[in-house]
Amino acid sequence: MSFVSDLRVVLRGRDFRRLYSTRLVSQFSDGIFQFAVGGFAFFSPEKSTSAVQIAAGLAVLLLPYSVLGPFAGVFIDRWSRRQILVVAPLIRGTLLLATGALLLAGVPDWIFYAAALCVLGVNRFFLAALGASLPHVVPSDRLMVANAVTPTSGTVLTFVGVGVGYLLRKAFGADDQGIAVLMVMSGLIFGLSALIAATMRRELLGPAYDPNRPQAREAVRHVLSGLADGARHIVHHRAAAAAMGAMATHRFMYGMCTAMLVMLSRYYFAESAEDALDAVTVVVATSGVGYFLAVLVTPWATERFGVQRWIPAMLVTAGVVTFALCAPFQQWGFAVGGFVLGIAGQSIKICADTMVQRDIEDAYLGRAFSIYDMLFNGSYVLAAALAALLLPQDGKSLLVLGLITAGYAGGAVVYRIVTPRRAPVPQPSSR
Repeated sequence: MSFVSDLRVVLRGRDFRRLYSTRLVSQFSDGIFQFAVGGFAFFSPEKSTSAVQIAAGLAVLLLPYSVLGPFAGVFIDRWSRRQILVVAPLIRGTLLLATGALLLAGVPDWIFYAAALCVLGVNRFFLAALGASLPHVVPSDRLMVANAVTPTSGTVLTFVGVGVGYLLRKAFGADDQGIAVLMVMSGLIFGLSALIAATMRRELLGPAYDPNRPQAREAVRHVLSGLADGARHIVHHRAAAAAMGAMATHRFMYGMCTAMLVMLSRYYFAESAEDALDAVTVVVATSGVGYFLAVLVTPWATERFGVQRWIPAMLVTAGVVTFALCAPFQQWGFAVGGFVLGIAGQSIKICADTMVQRDIEDAYLGRAFSIYDMLFNGSYVLAAALAALLLPQDGKSLLVLGLITAGYAGGAVVYRIVTPRRAPVPQPSSR
């Protein structure tokens, strides 16, 4: 298989392996953290959950990525990315330990959420630096394989972290003390990624020095104009812009699916908060399997069919299959649907990552990935907010399912219209 041979070549690179390991450790830790916050917000036995509360909880988890995105890009395009990967995990690990202590002290919920927002804000810099660093450790003709391996493997490790968080919750309980244990574990593990990143040379990951580039302090004062400049740069690269739009389409529809799943699990499929958490965990597990299989499928599919055909095919597949499986409103249908959306969504993301890294100039990569993350997370939160307006209390709605299917199909059509006809397509190199 060409994928296996290319993968072996990529993994021979010492610096790639170190960057890869940094991602895996950090995202495993992130899975434990996300499970802790999600369990606290949505599945505490003593709390009820509404669609509005789900939207608010997702906003807490994801909006720091959107709000801080422009500022992160300014610094990632100017600071040593290797240093960001060393310092950010240490700061985040300290914040996680402090958050665990706050829970044990019995502070009000809003203080816990404020601490969680700080943790996620630091993580925004870390993940954007990872994305902008990848082209510096692999040759351009290996980016498709590298993007199939790194973000997807990281996401799979996040799912594994969620599973470990689930087991820890079962072992230590769903009360504040149990959540504090998860926070401490996540903080200690995340700190290990700093040790791995420190083994790389400081100048390895860029950015390249540019004497004409404004200094960070000046750039912060002009962050909105800098963001607009980055957006204009992306728009002039239509293949990358279209791929980012396809990714945002998937995330919007996926956000509506998430809100529906949580409501159905709490009030339609299960009779208690713990049973509801079990139901959601099954869907998360099947999605994780789908994410992993996307690593194998995407390089092969894009080599055979091309990115321009594969992205809309995944959008249409996600919409049609989701409606067919979930319309009966049975738990098994949502579990299988999670598997399909895992493959389709991660395939789209692999393609979008590669197009951005290949087409966008290095001086703009930090800002490009900031905009990317704003779309990735902002569209997800907006979808949950829309679902809060449309979903009934038990979460059962054919209208919302129909909107999800129509949205996926519409996204595929728009992608085909926007994408340049003869745009070059990144391929995994052959043997």
